[in-house]
Amino acid sequence: MFRKNIQKYLPSLTKELSFPSHSPFYSLPSLLLPSFQVHWSASHCSQLKEQPHTSEKDRSQLAATDARRCEKEERRLRRESEGKATQSVAMESFMKGIRGDAPCVLDMDPTHTVGGGVEDFYGEDHATEDQLVTPWTISVASGHTLLRDKRHNKGLAFTETERDAHYLRGLLPPALSSQELQERKMMKNLRSYEVPLQRYQAMMDLQERNERLFYKILIDNVEELLPVVYTPTVGEACQKYGSIFKRPQGLYISLKEKGKILEVLRNWPERSIQVIVVTDGERILGLGDLGCQGMGIPVGKLSLYTALGGVRPSACLPITLDVGTNNETLLNDEFYIGLKQKRIRGQEYADFLQEFMSAVKQSYGEKVLIQFEDFANHNAFELLAKYGTTHLVFNDDIQGTASVVLAGLLAALKLVSGALADHTFLFLGAGEAGTGIAELIALEISRQTKAPLEETRKKLWLVDSKGLVVSSRNESLQHFKKPWAHEHEPLKTLLEAVQAIKPTVLIGTSGVGQTFTQEVVEAMASFNEKPLILALSNPTSQAECTAEQAYTWSKGKAIFASGSPFDPFEYEGKTFVPGQANNAYIFPGFGLGVIMCGAIRVHDDMLLAASEALAKQVSEENYANGLIYPPFTNIRKISANIAASVAAKAYELGLASRRPRPDDLVKYAESCMYTPVYRNYR
Repeated sequence: MFRKNIQKYLPSLTKELSFPSHSPFYSLPSLLLPSFQVHWSASHCSQLKEQPHTSEKDRSQLAATDARRCEKEERRLRRESEGKATQSVAMESFMKGIRGDAPCVLDMDPTHTVGGGVEDFYGEDHATEDQLVTPWTISVASGHTLLRDKRHNKGLAFTETERDAHYLRGLLPPALSSQELQERKMMKNLRSYEVPLQRYQAMMDLQERNERLFYKILIDNVEELLPVVYTPTVGEACQKYGSIFKRPQGLYISLKEKGKILEVLRNWPERSIQVIVVTDGERILGLGDLGCQGMGIPVGKLSLYTALGGVRPSACLPITLDVGTNNETLLNDEFYIGLKQKRIRGQEYADFLQEFMSAVKQSYGEKVLIQFEDFANHNAFELLAKYGTTHLVFNDDIQGTASVVLAGLLAALKLVSGALADHTFLFLGAGEAGTGIAELIALEISRQTKAPLEETRKKLWLVDSKGLVVSSRNESLQHFKKPWAHEHEPLKTLLEAVQAIKPTVLIGTSGVGQTFTQEVVEAMASFNEKPLILALSNPTSQAECTAEQAYTWSKGKAIFASGSPFDPFEYEGKTFVPGQANNAYIFPGFGLGVIMCGAIRVHDDMLLAASEALAKQVSEENYANGLIYPPFTNIRKISANIAASVAAKAYELGLASRRPRPDDLVKYAESCMYTPVYRNYR
């Protein structure tokens, strides 16, 4: 009944406070004045009726007084709506229609208040301690509220006119600043921190305080700040998330919300969600089970969707599914922010995920992109297979990593001889990243040579914790490893596999640091003129080898790239610039492409298109420095080209729903990108 009453009177309120289409407030009814953010509980009216200090006579007098005040305020509202729309307005006319004959807390008799004559407008002091109090806030996006609205706050960059129009006088120091000056100041402060985690916290604080400045700084300084807001620093942040936690970012959906997930999604203030990054925290980077504290990963990924891919921040939703943790350290940590119970498995887990996926589609529609992030192997493959045909889903660990690695390999063909099919690949690590990369390489070779996929897979070999994956181990292998179990004698170590297989490309996805030993790298260099070595595990501490080790042990012959960044290294007078096979090259542009064409499903050919588009962005100058990836300084342009290629493939496959197709997809992608420069307010 209470909700119906609100809905009944909202149209009249909206009409009374309507704005012209050119107004800056026209498209922001929930954030900019004079639209209201009103939060209350349905128990408010019943609380007033049950006040022990209010007699029947008093309530009648209060109701009469209230009616007179409401009529007076309605007249004033009509006058002011014809004049300055930005002035503060009262809510009495709206409230009166909702509460009916019940008295209003705004009309509490001053004799019933406490606190030295200050009126208790909201009845908090008037109520006894055991009575429920309505958590009222009536605010407009001006003054103090505007300064705390991260989407519209500009700090000292508010102009003199804006300070007058939006009641900011006295709430800010008198100095005026530009966004560029604010950026220089923030970068100076960030560079003064010696500990990376301090820089991470400073950036997260800025994101919650001034959203546009955060993205402006990140875009303009992407090579410097990418390791701060994402890997490797985000790994440490997740490990310490409980201790550094200040305010929630995103949605936490735990087992407590089972059966109510749809309601929880509706608690999120935005309705036009285009990208969701979701994790259950079981395999965070190479750090293992971090449970609820894995939220740093979805938050970081979506920051890059906006900064690198241009997806609007308001269209992004980070979600952590808290299904427990098996990390004993966290279970015994008094500051742990998640459920202190063991992880659920089996059918209970499947049912929980099914409810979540159904609720997402019901809330946000068919075309919301759901990115699975850092799920354990046994769940990652199953979820991708189960929901790949019913939802628009993407697994960055499997598909994003595969796409960026394939792009590096395609680019590297200009530095090494032969086509992709002429090379032999050996992987250390047979999990979701390793098998995902292997599958996409096999698909690309099959596409180029027209050979069957089963045949092209024989060019790729995998080593797991038990040694080389071979057919004699078939009975004990997990299902996703079986396509890579070829005929060969069993081998126990990576070095033995390197010496026997003689690969031209060595790829590490093991999540275990320092596993590309000196003997392994020297063996690769002994039978390859330019061995291609990719140490992809994150964070930096888990990399299979460092750039310095790869160049030194190979005597400068290696073409090297890693998952986390390494500084340039000089060897015998020559400076080597290591490439970074970072998923951030792919997923922001891929997501933008999926969104802008209205794709309804993700197809493998769209991933191949993204890889080929990225490989084309490597310039001759990059090749001269031994790079197989372009610099991140051009990432927005790179993302636009990837988005265009992905969208073109979706249109070709009949998976795009947005019609008509734009003539120039690159220009269209650029026009869709969010730009973080400050806007001027009326």
